[in-house]
Amino acid sequence: MRRWILWINLLLGAVFLAAFAYGAKGYSDARHAAPELKARAAALAAAGRGPDSIDPENLRILILVEDPGFAFHKGVDLSNKGAGLTTMTQSLSKRLAFREFRPGFRKIRQTGYAIGLESRLSKSDILTLWLDTVPMGRDADGVWTTGFDTAGEAFFGKPLPGLTREEFIELTAVPIAPGRLSPLRRGPDFDARVQRITRLANGLCEPDAVRDVWLDGCAAGRL
Repeated sequence: MRRWILWINLLLGAVFLAAFAYGAKGYSDARHAAPELKARAAALAAAGRGPDSIDPENLRILILVEDPGFAFHKGVDLSNKGAGLTTMTQSLSKRLAFREFRPGFRKIRQTGYAIGLESRLSKSDILTLWLDTVPMGRDADGVWTTGFDTAGEAFFGKPLPGLTREEFIELTAVPIAPGRLSPLRRGPDFDARVQRITRLANGLCEPDAVRDVWLDGCAAGRL
């Protein structure tokens, strides 16, 4: 019996070490890629495709929906209602560090990569890259669209600085399910998402819990 316990402990220890090494590899990869990513972010910002080109109130709404603790966390945050289990930095890491991300063990490397990004890039750099890489669904011609600025042009014919508050909120409604939600193909789900974000932005509600990424706490009729 004691021999089995020993083997189980050894196995658990090996799994822990493998997970730690996998996360550490992600951290190292992010730090190695940081100079190139920082230059990429600077070029995007210079072209008017960074957070500085977004109306401050619109930017506040986007972060409130996607990652309310963004300004303060170091890549991981499980404390803010509505944030879910993935920060904007982890979301970016999913796109930068993997050709194809699947939930499960890869979450460990994703998290290590996110912490590595936070150790080398500024919050503005991270947000700029997030805005440029986030999936935004299909345009009127059925072509897949990536990036907030590109989506603004595709959906409304305007760059981000020219969007109204209502149009920006509609863009903000898309990333949670870009294959299903779109300003070009409106439906009950999309309209409900926009309404919930608007209520949240106006301080009329709050998410029910950390995992309430669909903002059920802001549904119509909820106090």
